[in-house]
Amino acid sequence: MTQKTLTVKQAYTGEVLAELAMHDSAQVEQMLSTAQERHRAGCLPEAQRITVLQKLADLVEAEHEDFTRLIANEGGKPVRDARVEVTRAISGIHIAIRELDNIKGEKIPMDYTPAGAGHEAYTIFEPIGVVVAVSAFNHPLNLAIHQVIPAIATGCPVIIKPASLTPLCTLRLAELAQQAGLPAGWMQVALLNNKNAEKLVTDVRVAFFSFIGSAKVGWYLKSKLAPGTRCALEHGGVAPLIFDAYADEKGFVNGVVKASMYHSGQVCVSVQRVYVPASHAQDLAQKIATVAAGQVVGDSINEETDLGPLISSKETDRIEAWVNEAVASGARLITGGKRINAVSYEPTVLLNPPKNAKVSTQEVFAPVVCVYGYKTLDEAIEQANSLEVSFQASVFSNKIETAMEVAKKLQASAVMINDYTTFRVDWMPFAGRKHSGYGIGGIGYTMRDMLEHKMIVVKE
Repeated sequence: MTQKTLTVKQAYTGEVLAELAMHDSAQVEQMLSTAQERHRAGCLPEAQRITVLQKLADLVEAEHEDFTRLIANEGGKPVRDARVEVTRAISGIHIAIRELDNIKGEKIPMDYTPAGAGHEAYTIFEPIGVVVAVSAFNHPLNLAIHQVIPAIATGCPVIIKPASLTPLCTLRLAELAQQAGLPAGWMQVALLNNKNAEKLVTDVRVAFFSFIGSAKVGWYLKSKLAPGTRCALEHGGVAPLIFDAYADEKGFVNGVVKASMYHSGQVCVSVQRVYVPASHAQDLAQKIATVAAGQVVGDSINEETDLGPLISSKETDRIEAWVNEAVASGARLITGGKRINAVSYEPTVLLNPPKNAKVSTQEVFAPVVCVYGYKTLDEAIEQANSLEVSFQASVFSNKIETAMEVAKKLQASAVMINDYTTFRVDWMPFAGRKHSGYGIGGIGYTMRDMLEHKMIVVKE
């Protein structure tokens, strides 16, 4: 039987937050037709788009605490971190407004050779067309901002399918966009099962597809896109951090715990693999474990909670099996290693898991960090680069020359020196390499993806 209702539950308690009607294939068709009609009718004037975005930012700001609690309840992100997400989301809207000033055509010189003489040429940008976005659960507001706001800013009608577990932030954002003056049909939210989601994504009317989620799903959908559909895929990594030596070791340890355990590790660039000189690995792992063991695990809506739940009991089952496998294969369990309840897992530190263990080769997406001893930096770099996923990486060293050498050798789209793999500001390029993604994210970069160049040539 086809599912017709989507039940949204509080991430920790399981309390029902909302019962939502799902859209069927006929409604998918209507959404696509509406979006295509909006595109064909002509782009909204830039001044109107800017006014809408400015008003939308104000409306989100006015509901800052409401969005905070919505993120914490539906997604399980601790309320203190959820507040930061809302602040980032508001900033993201303002970034899009600023980026419009940076998107300009250019005059193309035509007199380099006699063939071009007597001509003038310049480029302009036009909205690419209908944008379809499929989003993930872990940042339910800010991911919607990164996928929807660039479309609104550039004048593209957008249809977004939020994660089924966390649709409420996106639905509210769409309501506020309409209140801000965005005409009907320019932002639509689709609540879909997998079959109808694939129907939406692969339709020939889709000009640009934005995906944030698992590599398995993302690469599959890319293979099914209609000819001519552009796309950007953002998947996960198994983020490596190489520790050489660092003066503020206490600060480093505290930062590793935050960067690996933030949102219970459910972040695509969470620190997962920490490479430490072998003589120091056990000591540093123990220091990390001491801080990790002090983290308060509980309902994300509580102010004292450091780590909220995993997104589902299935994820708790998975990580429990992965850690048990690693320990049985020779990893040393320094702290944690047990489930607390159906959706919570202890902050866990493992020392020297086998290189082929799941915790060493696949994205953990849980509050688990692995520490490995290495003999030489080249060995650590080789291990950091050994996987088919590659996103952000980091190196800590008191010697900038050493750090730069390591950074150049690491296979990553971004390398942080003396900072963590989780570092990001929303205007920087953000992308995965190899199996970790396709294209470049970041609000301004996404806006450019949603525009097409056109050159106008005039014969004098």
